[in-house]
Amino acid sequence: MRTYLVVMDDSSEARSALRFAARRAARTGGSIELLALIPQQEFVQWGGVQAAMEEEARLRAEAMVLQASSAIVEEAGLTPSVLVRQGDPVKALTALLKERDDIAALVLAAAAEGGPGPLVSHFSGSIAGSLPCPLMIVPGGLSDERIDALS
Repeated sequence: MRTYLVVMDDSSEARSALRFAARRAARTGGSIELLALIPQQEFVQWGGVQAAMEEEARLRAEAMVLQASSAIVEEAGLTPSVLVRQGDPVKALTALLKERDDIAALVLAAAAEGGPGPLVSHFSGSIAGSLPCPLMIVPGGLSDERIDALS
């Protein structure tokens, strides 16, 4: 099955990437995998406090992903899988892409203004030719109507 991997956060660009991926997946018989990245927590002296902080961050990330995706996913008629990874975003995403051979495309969105963002910059840069799957970059400034027409 064709799986579209979308990195989710609470930005409008991420919602644009999700909209594009959901519509592509619905049209190609694929599925969607949503990846929420949470930063590594700073060292806390007591392990129990560290674990509680990490779990709280994980729950916040999962809630954000589900909230951001609900309307778009309902429209496309798909139920996404949700992954939460912790650590440096580039390293976490690189590791996931190496682990999984069922990912048909990595779908990211560039910021509407300013630089494209750290993930887009990294994955569309010098390593773009060695990615294990195609990279799709959705311009963050596209309207929902334009994304629908393109997907």
